[in-house]
Amino acid sequence: MARSDTEAGASAGAAEDYDVSRRSEVAKLRKGAIGLGGVLFLTVTGSAPITAMMLNVPIMVGSGQGTGAPAAFLFAAIVLVVFSVGYVAMARKKTTAGGFYSFISHGLGRDLGLGTGFASVAAYSVFEASLAGGFAYFLGGKLNAFGVNVSWPWLALGMVALIGVLTYFDVSFSSRILALGLITEVLILIIFDIVLFARGHSPSASALNPVNAFKALPAQGKLVAGSVGLGLFFAFWSWVGFEMAPNYGEESRDPKRNVPRALYISVIGLGVFYTLTSWASLSGYANIHDAATQSLNSAYNYFLAPAGTYGGRWLASVMSYLIITGSFACGMAFHNTTARYFYSLGREGMLPSPLGRTHQRWQSPHIASITQSVIAAIVIALFAIFAGTGNPATQAYGELYGLMAVMGVIIILSVQALVSFSIAIYYLRFHRDEVHWWKTLLAPALSFVSQAFVVYLLFANFSSVAGTYPLAKWLGPIDAVVAVAGVGAAFWFKYRRPAKYELAGRLINEGL
Repeated sequence: MARSDTEAGASAGAAEDYDVSRRSEVAKLRKGAIGLGGVLFLTVTGSAPITAMMLNVPIMVGSGQGTGAPAAFLFAAIVLVVFSVGYVAMARKKTTAGGFYSFISHGLGRDLGLGTGFASVAAYSVFEASLAGGFAYFLGGKLNAFGVNVSWPWLALGMVALIGVLTYFDVSFSSRILALGLITEVLILIIFDIVLFARGHSPSASALNPVNAFKALPAQGKLVAGSVGLGLFFAFWSWVGFEMAPNYGEESRDPKRNVPRALYISVIGLGVFYTLTSWASLSGYANIHDAATQSLNSAYNYFLAPAGTYGGRWLASVMSYLIITGSFACGMAFHNTTARYFYSLGREGMLPSPLGRTHQRWQSPHIASITQSVIAAIVIALFAIFAGTGNPATQAYGELYGLMAVMGVIIILSVQALVSFSIAIYYLRFHRDEVHWWKTLLAPALSFVSQAFVVYLLFANFSSVAGTYPLAKWLGPIDAVVAVAGVGAAFWFKYRRPAKYELAGRLINEGL
């Protein structure tokens, strides 16, 4: 049992954390399964560059900032780099599969930690279903081109089933699959950028003006005004996945160095890439009215049409296949992370203990993985029942992909804000001698304020989302219920199962 020497003020008998490397009864993940490259492939593929561009940019252009979409990516990149400063400081201090859940537990206490742990599980769990919607939308379009019609729910469920099979094995197997998908999609988007900047319309410098990240697309003709909050939300959604790096710390080689490196490489690299690619896409249209009209009428062709016009049929064709494989890989990355949250909560006794078991041969969280597949399938089935199955553009893309993305990102941004706050509190309470004015104080404070502000903007402009999709009005309440239920569960464990409560978010692995 590991106890910090500087843990002043901790309750008597309660350790700061518990080192699972010294506990034989705790099932462990495969040690040293992946290096820096593996962590990067698992996290950056969760962000899924081609999926982020081809699924999110049309929403941002047609329903968000319009010309200011690249500026929204630039703003999000700056915020997330600042967030990473404190996050890295905490990742170097604690190596754990619990990620957000564990970090908040250490800084703000087990009660709030457990509440955010349940909320994070819910967010990552619906992300897989969300990506299945995007996957079904693009795969359905491709199949239709060959005269084959398959209802979108079956395509989405097929993706979930295949991911469930592939993630049953150890994490190195997943990382190799994701590596292939990531490399190919990045290469094709680089080609797209070069072609559009060279042959398309002259790009407007105003697209990079940070001020335009906070200006909505104005109403014009048949175009309704956009929503700044919605556009910024989908910009931040494009990064969701990079923050999963600490969750793979127990399975990576030299986690104290590789996890921080993976965080910075992914957040900065994606920031540059997203800004340039979204800017390049605008160069494919004569004006913002044409771009917004295309995004609203056929999001499927927002990237593919200019790719075919300026790069040739081959470029559009390759991109039309890679968005399908990219959506699949992205869903697979989120599946892996969710399984590790279930595993972390299961091994601590906060969820049924079988979730905390690992496979005898593969040392993968196989029961947690199967559980996540079932949950994703249920979400897809519910949308098929209540939203319908006859209109993939509205049901698979607009509702399943869009609404589940918003629901999850509300949680992730809120939790990331709390993580930043908890990091500052943790160092001030327990490691005052290691407090740094920037890394553990100012950067976390700026991160907390900026991400809380983005969440506020979404709810301030939520009427535009709810007006298009009535189911949207339930997203905030559902998120709140999940978080409150988690905190309630923490209090139950505190008074009824105090031994398990003491472990909440406190299992780390220092034997790496």
